[in-house]
Amino acid sequence: MKQVVTRFAPSPTGYMHIGGLRTATYAYLTAKKAGGKFILRIEDTDQARFVEGATEIIEDTLRWLGLDWDEGPGVDGPNGPYFQTERKEIYYEWARKLIASGRAYADTTPAEKIEEYRRGAEASKDPFLYRNYRPENVPEWEVGMPLRFRSEPKDYEYHDEVMGDLKMGAETQDDFVLVKADGLPTYNFAHIVDDAAMDVTHVMRGQEFLPSMGNFLALYDALGLEWPVFAHLPHILGPTGTKKLSKRDGAKSATDYQKTGILPEAMLNLLACLGWNDGTEQEIFSKEDLVAKFSLERIQRSPARFDEAKLLWLNGQWIRKLHAENPGELRRRAHKFWDERAGEASEERKNIILDIIYDRLKTLADLRSTTGYFFRDPQIDLMMLKRNKFLSGLSEEELQNLLQAAARKLGAVEDWTPANIQTALNELLAETGTKPPVLFSPIRIALSFAPFSPALPETMKVLSKEVVLARLNAVIEALSSE
Repeated sequence: MKQVVTRFAPSPTGYMHIGGLRTATYAYLTAKKAGGKFILRIEDTDQARFVEGATEIIEDTLRWLGLDWDEGPGVDGPNGPYFQTERKEIYYEWARKLIASGRAYADTTPAEKIEEYRRGAEASKDPFLYRNYRPENVPEWEVGMPLRFRSEPKDYEYHDEVMGDLKMGAETQDDFVLVKADGLPTYNFAHIVDDAAMDVTHVMRGQEFLPSMGNFLALYDALGLEWPVFAHLPHILGPTGTKKLSKRDGAKSATDYQKTGILPEAMLNLLACLGWNDGTEQEIFSKEDLVAKFSLERIQRSPARFDEAKLLWLNGQWIRKLHAENPGELRRRAHKFWDERAGEASEERKNIILDIIYDRLKTLADLRSTTGYFFRDPQIDLMMLKRNKFLSGLSEEELQNLLQAAARKLGAVEDWTPANIQTALNELLAETGTKPPVLFSPIRIALSFAPFSPALPETMKVLSKEVVLARLNAVIEALSSE
């Protein structure tokens, strides 16, 4: 049997979007599941849309996700070069084969004339097919002239691994451009030549390419090529589920997610499950799980909805998993996400804080907004006390009394350990006759003035007895001054 070879062939035209990354993920998993090869190819023939640095973004993003390519930029192999602008002679060789067989012709028709044909078709309400205006006398082709495919329209039937058995009628085929006047090939031509030259067996891409399949199949046949396995992936919808995910609707780039502390394991997990499942209730998949379980047959035909809330949930799960399995690695990744004032703290102190707060994090960037009170006194916000749902029925005097009782009780703790602190808090519950949310909420808020914090005993241990008492007394004084 043939070795399975897949490819990811993005254009360096900007940031890496979720749809492209899912395609890369599925191509990678398909190859690795079969023990095959995954190729990265850069389709940079659209020079008008080329963005400086975009290739590096593509490479960095794939490496971040762990989608390492077996051949491609920086990884030499037998099928290079891997930038289409460096493969022009290869395209010319294949182009001349088509000319020799009568399936391609030079076309020097001015763009204005072609537009005139188009307007005429629109006026008569006919579909514009260039083959109906094919020039009779054509010059011998040379680089610098547009080269067109000479179509011989017919009906096609083919199987798509996702969409099932499909048909393309003769009306879908036309004389499309193979090589542009600038000497560079079009996507329609270059990707087929490259896939054939690189022995690609499985072609995965978005379903927006389905209408072009008639032209693609015709070109495969004209070149005498065996069709690869096709898998056209359904669209990814935005949060509302009504239209395609786009940057205009708030879709972020992979780099943006990386900067906000999304773990690559969580992103890969989400990407794989955007339209695929293994038939079980499993939601957390490692890369190894995905390689073992992935199959094209289980990709759904209907669009998938990108849910950022699901990504955040997965990220929280992966933070917990990483802490359990490799806490040192979590600490390494968290290093650049600490609040700037944490830079003065020792690594040991930051590690202790991470160990008690990791299970509250949705992203690593949450460290900046949720741990500042460990490194500096928070700004007192009495309204946060008064708005708390457990404290809204208490007067300022009652709040002061609870905090004063807490300060006296905690001040009496000699050996400042979480166990002794918890014992003191339990005794205080009995002494005040209050419920845990009523007693612990004002203490927690007075110490952090943050939306959430770890368990009180652990938080107090890290802060130190002196800081705890100082912050409680500061809030007591602020309440008395109201």
